[in-house]
Amino acid sequence: MSDSSDALIHDPDGGMPRLLEIMRRLRDPETGCPWDIEQDFATIAPYTIEEAYEVADAIEREAWGELKGELGDLLFQSVFHAQMAEEKGLFDFHDVANQMSDKMVARHPHVFGDESRDKSAEQQTRDWEEIKAAERAERAERGTLDGVAAGLPALTRAVKLQKRAARVGFDWPSTDEVLDKVAEEMAELVEAREQASQNEVEEEFGDLLFVMANLARHLEVDPESALRRANAKFTRRFRSIEAALAERGKRPEQSNLEEMDALWDAAKAAEKASR
Repeated sequence: MSDSSDALIHDPDGGMPRLLEIMRRLRDPETGCPWDIEQDFATIAPYTIEEAYEVADAIEREAWGELKGELGDLLFQSVFHAQMAEEKGLFDFHDVANQMSDKMVARHPHVFGDESRDKSAEQQTRDWEEIKAAERAERAERGTLDGVAAGLPALTRAVKLQKRAARVGFDWPSTDEVLDKVAEEMAELVEAREQASQNEVEEEFGDLLFVMANLARHLEVDPESALRRANAKFTRRFRSIEAALAERGKRPEQSNLEEMDALWDAAKAAEKASR
């Protein structure tokens, strides 16, 4: 390796060139890291998803001191995929950056072109969707639901599928109809639990989740974000239960539902009082 390459790798202000060189060196078939060399797109993809969630988690917790590192981890995933693509002669990181830049310029004619910025957020959203629809047409994605990634989290994908269908008029006119559908699906789940096979119970439960995602869309709620918040709230309150039991010299498995439920209610009341 050249002295200039080593100097760049150890330059604390090397920025993107430094990161790209580090990735190249990690994948060097003769001197790189054996683990990094063995990876491919499929093996790295789960790490990419995980890093995206860790970014979202840091934001949810408002852990701004951690966010820089989490964004760096996510950026490194893009660098990793781009390096593997370059090795296969597909594209490189600069192609990725340039394509993203082209896309943003094309999708914001009211900023980078001749269109007026004097329009509402709703109009800008409609314009954005029209531009994306034209892009999908260029990729020969003719079906309404074409291009909604199968690898998305299920709740997120459900909302995206429903949004696509709504664009062509396949949607309930108001939240009231969605709530009626929630009640209908709940009744079907109860019936399946009592009379049907486990496979049918799972199907009915999936239908209920799907309509709940639709309800979230009508309420303008991100279901993934809402569930993350609910998870955080459950974790916070259950830890309060554990702390209260510890003060009594007990662990959860030494308690019972009645005691823990009372401690849960106390934790809930304390949270409300502190707001």
